[in-house]
Amino acid sequence: IAMASSSALQFTVRRNPAVLVPPAAPTPRELKRLSDIDDQEGLRFQLPLIHFFRRHDGQDDDPALVIRGAIAAALVHYYPFAGRLRELEGRKLAVDCTGEGVLFVEADSDVRLDQFDAALGPPFPCLDELLFDVPGSSGILDSPLLLFQVTRLACGGFVMAVRIQHTMADGAGIVQLLGAIAELARGAPEPTVWPVWARQLLRAPPLDDDVLLPPRFAHREYDEVMDMNGAIVPFDFMVHRSFFIGRREISAIRSHLPPALRRGATNFEVLTGCLWRCRTVALAPRADEEMRMICIVNIRGRNNTIIPAGYYGNAFAFPVAISTAGDLLANPVSYAVELVMKAKREVDVEYIRSVAALMARRGRPHFAVARAYLVSDVTKVGIRDLDFGWGKPVYAGPAKGGVGAIPGVASFFIAVRNDMGEEGIAVPVCMPGPTMDKFVEEMGKLTHPTLADTFQTLRSAI
Repeated sequence: IAMASSSALQFTVRRNPAVLVPPAAPTPRELKRLSDIDDQEGLRFQLPLIHFFRRHDGQDDDPALVIRGAIAAALVHYYPFAGRLRELEGRKLAVDCTGEGVLFVEADSDVRLDQFDAALGPPFPCLDELLFDVPGSSGILDSPLLLFQVTRLACGGFVMAVRIQHTMADGAGIVQLLGAIAELARGAPEPTVWPVWARQLLRAPPLDDDVLLPPRFAHREYDEVMDMNGAIVPFDFMVHRSFFIGRREISAIRSHLPPALRRGATNFEVLTGCLWRCRTVALAPRADEEMRMICIVNIRGRNNTIIPAGYYGNAFAFPVAISTAGDLLANPVSYAVELVMKAKREVDVEYIRSVAALMARRGRPHFAVARAYLVSDVTKVGIRDLDFGWGKPVYAGPAKGGVGAIPGVASFFIAVRNDMGEEGIAVPVCMPGPTMDKFVEEMGKLTHPTLADTFQTLRSAI
């Protein structure tokens, strides 16, 4: 079922000049080193998020004024975000806690919330208008670590877009920060969760004064892979679509698995294996080419975790499942699911410490992106529950389908409700133009084996 799309929507945004919002009270001036997980090359980018809010009866305050004040109050507790990143010896990143502040843009638009189909997730029309790239603000070093834009809509609702430097926080950490801003916006005197820096917990320990401990795992996710045969496609040739995966679709994929795997695999593992296989079929690589499926696995809340409550740094690994394209295509989808399960379940505290050791020894490399696909599940981070005083958002989550500077290699799993009121997962997918139709066909075969054309496309944009 093709869902309504707002990709052709055009509107005007009138922005005030960007301003710096410093902490509302004096904060310490110090240099704080990031962890060896934080400052890897693959996290040195700005991550965009977006929230859509309806008009809230009885709430007549100006959202821009309220949120700006709450940001200033939150920065007293999260003061490193008001600083700037510096690079030290060995490409080590540290925050110079200068208290300069974060960027804030106040805006108005002639568009209404109901014109966006916002609940369906990305891609969103005219995103650059809702999250304006303030000139000179998008660098990694010596740039603001946060950018907010609050855009009031013609219907009385508003959009809050945020851009955050990913080296400073992962999904859970970002939601913790935004949760503090939300609480303060509603009048709380201080955040419920107290922020914890503690980045030394994920730094590589030295073997002695001169030698770093070696990594304990192979970490194939950081292989040096050559981009052979056009494995990385220019962004201009990409097609973007967002797909809805509900209970029916997950059940259909599980029906292709043997009973033991059907019972033992999580929804994440089932869907990730399915996407990996379908994407490989669509790309049609040579049979001997290695295909990579990278998962984001967080170690918060696990047994024997070293991550304390309140920690807002990056606390995840990028485990990778690897198979030749020929094996992926010759085997049923259960083969891909089992490889994803094995890679994902390898991650524990020792694994992420081993990543830290690799980063320190190898100069903080980027994960391999040639013939790779990365997925990140943000359905459970709690971003949809944040209330800044206008109730819960219609949509809250990633503003784009991909991550980082490499297009087409990543998808988020985003909790949404479709236009029939069904809770499910939006999966934004970015593919080379000629391959998207084949990807949709293959997904249809697994999500509804007898009626492939009923696979639900939420929205698309070229």
